[in-house]
Amino acid sequence: MRASLIQIGVDEGESVDSRRRRVASLVRDQAGVDLVVLPELWSTGAFAYEAFGTEAESLEGPTFEAMAKAANGAGVWLHAGSIPERAADGTLYNTSLVFSPDGELAATYRKIHRFGFDKGEAVLMGAGTELVTVRLPETTIGLATCYDLRFPELFRGLVDAGAQTLVIPAGWPERRRAHWTLLAQARAVENQSYVLACGTGGTHAGVPQAGHSIVVDPWGEVLAEAGDGEEILTVEFDPAKVGVTREQFPALKDRVLGVQAPRR
Repeated sequence: MRASLIQIGVDEGESVDSRRRRVASLVRDQAGVDLVVLPELWSTGAFAYEAFGTEAESLEGPTFEAMAKAANGAGVWLHAGSIPERAADGTLYNTSLVFSPDGELAATYRKIHRFGFDKGEAVLMGAGTELVTVRLPETTIGLATCYDLRFPELFRGLVDAGAQTLVIPAGWPERRRAHWTLLAQARAVENQSYVLACGTGGTHAGVPQAGHSIVVDPWGEVLAEAGDGEEILTVEFDPAKVGVTREQFPALKDRVLGVQAPRR
């Protein structure tokens, strides 16, 4: 299986419309791969909080339209990263879109863990409530977004739902890049799954981005890693290695569920 992670460089001087057209062209250039992955909130920048409301769109808005056409034009499965979605009731969500090679919407995922504590995404956007997996011909992917990477129980849920490959678009800041690499490898090892984590380059609202999109195999080996600028990271991997790893080293079977904290 071949996957391309398109690490978009977000230039604050580039309009959302211009970036949307440029990214659609980059996706179309990936004809021949099986899966293309884009970063989190690449149209606005993950830290451009003031743009969330002004650039929010419905699920069938301009980014949906452009990415559906791009997936169809390239004939690829496309994880189109995430958009600031405005729901029918006016609530904003950080929502990922996955398209099939014929340009049909295969799945959406509203980010469950919102970053910012008492500001930014955490107060501007609603939280998703559902785990989402998507069955591709070669593998089942589990969807997560950026800050979700810090919460291992989410990924256990995805594995229990059948995920073999964990796909994580992000807008991860450069100052915590060491955590990005460490957590991507940890999620791969503990879940005996591939991890495809796609970040952004450039600067979002004054926050330098980590870049360093990464592909990790079920043993924690880094198969490919990008630099810190705009880059397309293409890698070949064998989805069957997940089943082999889980059979040869069946740690997941030894999970003890429902352990209670001691009474004090």
